[in-house]
Amino acid sequence: MLKFELLQEDKTSAARLGRLTTAHTTVDTPIFMPVGTQATVKTLTPEDLYEIGAGIILANAYHLYLRPGCELIQQAGGLHRFMNWKKGILTDSGGFQVFSLSKLRDINDDGVWFHSHIDGSRHFLTPEKVMEIEAKLGADIAMCFDECAPYPCTYEEAEKAVKRTSLWAGRCKKAHNNDKQVLFGIIQGSVYPELRERSVGELTALDFPGYAIGGLSVGEPKEMLYATLEVTTRMLPREKPRYLMGVGAPEDLLEGVRLGVDMFDCVLPTRLARHGTAYTAEGKITVRNALYAADFSPLDARCSCYVCQNYSRAYIRHLIKAEEILAQRLLSYHNLYFLFQLMAGIRAALAKGEFPSFYREFFHNYISA
Repeated sequence: MLKFELLQEDKTSAARLGRLTTAHTTVDTPIFMPVGTQATVKTLTPEDLYEIGAGIILANAYHLYLRPGCELIQQAGGLHRFMNWKKGILTDSGGFQVFSLSKLRDINDDGVWFHSHIDGSRHFLTPEKVMEIEAKLGADIAMCFDECAPYPCTYEEAEKAVKRTSLWAGRCKKAHNNDKQVLFGIIQGSVYPELRERSVGELTALDFPGYAIGGLSVGEPKEMLYATLEVTTRMLPREKPRYLMGVGAPEDLLEGVRLGVDMFDCVLPTRLARHGTAYTAEGKITVRNALYAADFSPLDARCSCYVCQNYSRAYIRHLIKAEEILAQRLLSYHNLYFLFQLMAGIRAALAKGEFPSFYREFFHNYISA
């Protein structure tokens, strides 16, 4: 149910052009995947996402297990039918959410007891239970249940998380019996290179069809993120897809591609939209600021998206100040379109053997601060 082809590799870096086929879609990589945590990408319809160019979106097993419940989604025919999405879906196992959202939790090698952030009800998740949940949700790609160590953490804390992640990965693989769904392993190890190496060794020994890199973009400095990512990707199997979890800033996408990543996801573009911020070719702008009250230019003069062709910064700022939901919708559409055009540009540059010049030109124009 999953095929990954390497089409071309950059001669000056680890960047690569590929093609990923799942049960519902075929996409060229590197790819950015919008996050639809609650079975929806906030404020946008599936039709919007098709227009933008999305081929795979994310949903979250933890949130959907708590509400509306994986049994109800299974009754509806799985996530694709439930949310009327006809392309690929990847479900995160909820490991990160269990550890980040629930203050009342008790973890051991068997699994995790936690209290719902919705109603306080108590639940017990095991690797086997998570595989059951993800099977009922019916996504194309499921993720193993893992333990994500926080940043900062001690070597001993990170080592314990690696050990438990490997233990749970083996149990997930054994319990995963959905022949219409593929299962990715997740590499952990915080920012410790030797723990990343250990995690890669233990996970690749289980021979998953793809590997996610977890435990990054959780507060560590950028240079540490990139250094840890470089250590990790160069140890992963060349012929299998590599997925960097929770990373979506434009500069991080470029660096991730340079270091050999094929798949990315992040809530950042829609979260920034809800706070009145837009991506442009020169960097981010906060449209809610008074500076844009009488600015009748588009969000980004270089952008050809529906929003930039039809609406001004002044109008969108007015919507923000009036607390109209349309502001979030227009900014979300634009921000995702911006990232999809960025990824399309990267793929085109890789196909032509021009990735180094594309990389240099992007950073010449873009201010990430």
